[in-house]
Amino acid sequence: MRAHTARLIDDRIRIEPRDVPTPEPGPRQLLVRVRAAGLNRGELLALRKQAPDAPTVLGIEAAGEVVQAGADTPPFRAGDRVMGRCRAAFADYALLDAHDAMAVPEGLSWAQAAATPIAAMVVYDMLIAQGRLAEDEWLLVTGASSGVGVAALQLAKALGARVVGTSGSAEKLAALERLGLDVGLRTRAPDFHDAVMAATGGKGVDLAVNIAGGSVFAECVRCLAFEGRLATVGYMDGVLEGRLDLAALHARRLTIFGVSSKGYGPEQRRRIVQGVADRILPLVADGRLAPAIDRTFSFDALEAAIARMESNEQLGKIVVGEA
Repeated sequence: MRAHTARLIDDRIRIEPRDVPTPEPGPRQLLVRVRAAGLNRGELLALRKQAPDAPTVLGIEAAGEVVQAGADTPPFRAGDRVMGRCRAAFADYALLDAHDAMAVPEGLSWAQAAATPIAAMVVYDMLIAQGRLAEDEWLLVTGASSGVGVAALQLAKALGARVVGTSGSAEKLAALERLGLDVGLRTRAPDFHDAVMAATGGKGVDLAVNIAGGSVFAECVRCLAFEGRLATVGYMDGVLEGRLDLAALHARRLTIFGVSSKGYGPEQRRRIVQGVADRILPLVADGRLAPAIDRTFSFDALEAAIARMESNEQLGKIVVGEA
C-alpha cells in the first residue's frame, strides 16, 4: 500500500510517498480503508522539533470503511463507515483501536467525517467534561479561526453559550460571525481584557480557551469571571510560559486546566470517545453541528495542505482525501 513519510529539509516539510506492507489488525483493532484524513497543527509543530531530515509518519485521524475487524471489536464489522484517532492516517490503510473508533453519522461526507474526531474529542473535553460550559455563560476563544477554535464556537452555540473570539484577520472574524460568534476582536496581542469586560457587562468570561499560547495566558486569566475556568489547548505562538496572578487565582476561585490526550490510556480515551458519541455526534446527526472545513486536498497534494496550514490562512479544518 502507499503511505506518506515527512521530512524537514531546509526548514520545509517534504512528503515522500512509499510502498509499505498493509498492516494486520490485532484482536482489538480495525483495518480501515482510508478515504480522508484530517491535518492537525500539533503534529507539524512536533515534526519541526525533531532532528532535521529524520523521517516521520504523519496523520492522527482518519475516516473510511472497515476492511477487517479484529476478534474483539464489537459493534464494528467489515463495511462499516468509521472515523477516529489513529496513527499513520495519510496512507491507503490505517489501524484504528476499537476504543478510538466512532460510527460516521448519516449524511456526513468523508471529508466531514475526517474533520470530526480530534476536534470533537478536544472540545468535548474542554467545554463539557472539564469546562462545564452552561447555557447563557460566556466563552472566550483565542485563535478562534483554527480548527479547534471553530469547533469550540459551534459547540458553545449549540449549548446556548455566548462567545467572544480573537483573530488577527477581519475577514475570518466576519466569517465566524456568520457561524454565530457574538463578539469578534481583531487582535493577536494580549490587549483584549477591556473589550471582553465591556462585552460581558464587567463580569468576565466563565470559560476561556487559550489556543494561542503563553503570550496571552496572563490576559486570559485577567478576563475570567468569579469561579472562571481556563483551558490551555495549544501554543500557536510557540511561547510555553506565562505569568500567573496567584492573587487572582486565589480570590476569584479560578480553575486552570490542560487539554491533552498524550497521557491517556485506553480506558480514559474510551470515556472521551463515549462522551463524544453521547453529547456531540447527535448534534452532528441532526444538523445542529456541521464540521467546518477550510479546504480539502488530494493525498498527492499533502505538501500543499501543510503549506496552507503553516500560512495561518485557514478557517476551520484542513482535510486530505476525498471530499
